[in-house]
Amino acid sequence: MWPFNRKPKEETRSSASGFTAEIMAARESYISGSRGIAELTGTAQSCVSMWEHGLTIADVEGTNLLDPASLALIGRSLALRGEAVFLIDGDGLIPCSDWDLRTKNGKPTAYRLSISEAGGGRTETALAGEVLHFRIGCDVASPYHGQSPLRRAQLTAGMLNSVESALAEVFDCSSLGSKVLPFPEQPETDMETLGRGFRGKRGRILLRESVTVTSAGGPTPSSDWNPSDLSPDLQKSMSIETLNAARNSISSVFGVLPGMFSTATTGPMIREAQRHLAQWTLAPIGKTIAQETSEKMGTEITLDVMRPLQAFDAGGRARALTTIIQALGQAKESGIDPNEALKLVDWD
Repeated sequence: MWPFNRKPKEETRSSASGFTAEIMAARESYISGSRGIAELTGTAQSCVSMWEHGLTIADVEGTNLLDPASLALIGRSLALRGEAVFLIDGDGLIPCSDWDLRTKNGKPTAYRLSISEAGGGRTETALAGEVLHFRIGCDVASPYHGQSPLRRAQLTAGMLNSVESALAEVFDCSSLGSKVLPFPEQPETDMETLGRGFRGKRGRILLRESVTVTSAGGPTPSSDWNPSDLSPDLQKSMSIETLNAARNSISSVFGVLPGMFSTATTGPMIREAQRHLAQWTLAPIGKTIAQETSEKMGTEITLDVMRPLQAFDAGGRARALTTIIQALGQAKESGIDPNEALKLVDWD
């Protein structure tokens, strides 16, 4: 009558978009939010929107699969998760909410994909050639997994989340604008009546006179009538300076110059920030997207974010073009081969 089985039974669990996976994903979102990923802050969402919109308007040549909707999903997923997976279908790209992969020599060979549907998700298995897997911030220990910018800067993200959470609690729970008005001893009912008399008297002069004297035999000293403010002094906590520093660091992590969010910024600064974001962040991401798509589709695909964003100096390009034309004319008049002259200055 041994109540336990000697041989353990095989345990079957649901994977991908099952109930257990959804509960774990919800719990992970709660933990990551309190841990300091700072995905709920306005600074992070502003940078995520710049990634999303910058890739949405990109010029794509060589394929019709990378439509604006898919590029928007790619930009948002890369900014928040560090990777994005799409199943190649005859009608377009199918976004995948969850996936599991198998690798060989550090490169994916097969995927088990979870696709979200309105009535419930479904799971599909596909080879690596049938899947577009975009990733950024890969580590040498796991080159098949990407990392978001906030995940690579958890200390700064945690500080920003903590400061904004603390400030939100201060404005929600603290007694801002409240004061304690000293008053001689009175019954509790009279004090409540007096307190209700101050309510709603904004912008008015309130006069209260007391005839009660202290036990010392004299009236209440005038110094005791000074009200005490209950509003917390946030200047000594350096919370504003800490908040600005954390916001600037998070913006820099996403490739956005902090000066773009400054109240004293100017037009040239905005243009420089746009060029910096496009050249050093979105352009390399677009190159990896184009390379991954070209390898899986078998055709040459290009993705340009510089021209749609106008992230270049139009006046400088015009002056450079004028100088080049004049130099080519002078080279032709002097009998110099223009191609050789261009090679000397490394101009392709």
